[in-house]
Amino acid sequence: MQRRIGLTGGIASGKSRVGRLLEAYGWPVLDADSYAREALAAGSDATLEVLKRWGDAVRAPDEPLGLNRAALGRIVFSEIEARRWLEQLVHPVVRRRFEQDLKGLSEAPCIVLMIPLLFEAGQTDLCSEVWLVDCEEEQQLERLMQRDGLSEKEAQLRIKAQWPLSRKRPLADRIIDNRGPDTALNETVKALLAAG
Repeated sequence: MQRRIGLTGGIASGKSRVGRLLEAYGWPVLDADSYAREALAAGSDATLEVLKRWGDAVRAPDEPLGLNRAALGRIVFSEIEARRWLEQLVHPVVRRRFEQDLKGLSEAPCIVLMIPLLFEAGQTDLCSEVWLVDCEEEQQLERLMQRDGLSEKEAQLRIKAQWPLSRKRPLADRIIDNRGPDTALNETVKALLAAG
């Protein structure tokens, strides 16, 4: 039976770094975020729906059928109904892309599905096990502000848009501790791979 690892965690917890380490090991990694970006590409059906709803408030200045993602982010992370509407639009597209790519990888012994909203979006049925990248909330906040150039308030809104890590921990099969330096994370992932 194919092993399908659902790799999840909180925003800025270190999922992408773990995903890159697993990919370097030779495991195919399917990324929900990249599928979501594709779903909201200029001129896509989902993008046209977003533009129909918010118009020039979210339109890219140099691309009439494209999105200003920063403007869209400010709306959906400050209005819960707006975020739910966007998730209901994008999640089914992402799900179809996962199913399509999984068919193409049916012979692979192990696949990693990197899904930030694995629990929130009800996608655990795609996985045979769940690995959670874990850290402290203060670390998430600091990393997110630094990575995306956000204010503390903007970063807090994005963190609060997801389940807290404390709610996700009991649902995971394995927890990858990312509270320390990058070298410690590398060693943790190596140990997980050695354990099989």
